Amino acid sequence: MSVITTITSKTGGLKLRQLTAIALAVASFSAWGQDAPSLAASTEVLGATQLKSIEFSGAGHWYQFGQAPNPSSSWPQFNVSSYKATINFEAPAERVQITRKQAVEPKRVRPVPVEQKPDQYVSGNTAWNLAPAAGAAPDSAPVAQPQVAAVEERVSEIWATPQGFLKAAQANNATSKKVKKGVEVSFTQGKNKYVGIINAKNEVSNVKTWIDSPVLGDTLVEYSYSDYKDYSGISFPSNILRKQGGYPVLALAVKSVTPNAEANITVPAELSQADTSIKVTSDPLVPGVFYLKGGTHHSVAIEQANQIILVEAPLNEARSEAVIAKVKEIIPNKPITFLVNTHHHFDHSGGLRTYVDEGATIVTHKLNEPYYKKIWANAHTLSPDRLAASHKPAKFKTFSDKLVLPDAAHPVEIYTIAGNTHNDAFALVYLPNDKVLVEADAYTPPAAGAPLPTSVNPYTANLYDNIKRLKLNVEQIAALHGPRVTKLEDIEAAIGIKPQTASNN
Repeated sequence: MSVITTITSKTGGLKLRQLTAIALAVASFSAWGQDAPSLAASTEVLGATQLKSIEFSGAGHWYQFGQAPNPSSSWPQFNVSSYKATINFEAPAERVQITRKQAVEPKRVRPVPVEQKPDQYVSGNTAWNLAPAAGAAPDSAPVAQPQVAAVEERVSEIWATPQGFLKAAQANNATSKKVKKGVEVSFTQGKNKYVGIINAKNEVSNVKTWIDSPVLGDTLVEYSYSDYKDYSGISFPSNILRKQGGYPVLALAVKSVTPNAEANITVPAELSQADTSIKVTSDPLVPGVFYLKGGTHHSVAIEQANQIILVEAPLNEARSEAVIAKVKEIIPNKPITFLVNTHHHFDHSGGLRTYVDEGATIVTHKLNEPYYKKIWANAHTLSPDRLAASHKPAKFKTFSDKLVLPDAAHPVEIYTIAGNTHNDAFALVYLPNDKVLVEADAYTPPAAGAPLPTSVNPYTANLYDNIKRLKLNVEQIAALHGPRVTKLEDIEAAIGIKPQTASNN
């Protein structure tokens, strides 16, 4: 007897559409049988219970989150020849070792790709990288560099792995419900929500979670797992795709998996004593113009008759608040009226929302305004900032080629850096009375005495061409990356112009 005939004999006058839906549900359940997808069954099938650690490796592509060359572009691609993730579920802790080289996109000139081997770590509430010290040679001994803002993201990577997801679900009273593709499992760990799909084979096929981004707010991170295989007795996906902010950040073809691998990942002793407080130092470039240094990202404050113009709001709100405090200390009783944004890359725009709340007008290229308006409408519930509380509307002053903010003592000229393929809406700031140039990412000076680069950075060559095209008389360059104020002669040396042929006019 068919399923529909059996149901019809028991239900009498049910409509055919209702009968069909019931029949399909019963047939689906019958097909799953005793192995119907569930959290418990998936935990058993994927061997999550007996795993204390796991290590997986492969190759593929990595994409640099927040560094799209255009507000409407995807994150730029790097080719990954080696990727190894070691995870300790009990600590929890993770080490990611990656060898990558930036792909060269058609019609976009980039510096000669170099092989990068950053090691990224998290253990408990501490995140760090092992990399050469700033300004040191690439082959110098790596040092531990604190990555305070990376803790949440890296911990979420642990619990978004298939076995990590199952372990965290069991530990956090997960709820389950049937969905078209299997069973949806949801739970919250700390402030982060996780939602995953267990398919008919009791494999974790998808995991979603949300992390905080100072720029994007509550940011969706999506993991897709496919083509599970047996690796040393453990079922694990052979293909992993991770998306963040709507675009891929990792596409990995898994080659090997080691269950219960050695994963003794401990916080370096020097980090336990490290001072991670935010510091801002102030160095006058000329009277009334201040170079505000701190860590890897800097700003410049310009005092005008009745206001302050600040160039750049990098990283996040904590950095912006520290800069605002320093500006009020060195230039008291004047408001920060304008915040000049050089480009939209997240390390240079992460603190902008703080200045919106402060009441400043955001000065940026016209391509950036619609992007900022769109993303600043996103929810900021995971780590609410000042703007999330005040809901102040953003004020913009945009430009396409040139904008002047006049003043008798310190007028400010803002120019588009034409033809620079680092970013399509890229600006430099020039103070004509003071002969000071402010720029970010086009030229990053090395430490004093460091050797010149072996190849010419096209962004730096392009910056030099723009300086000459605009006939800017530059005596000091306040680079918003790097260890020091520099001069035009340093750029000329970096691009191979000999001193005897150089001209500053």
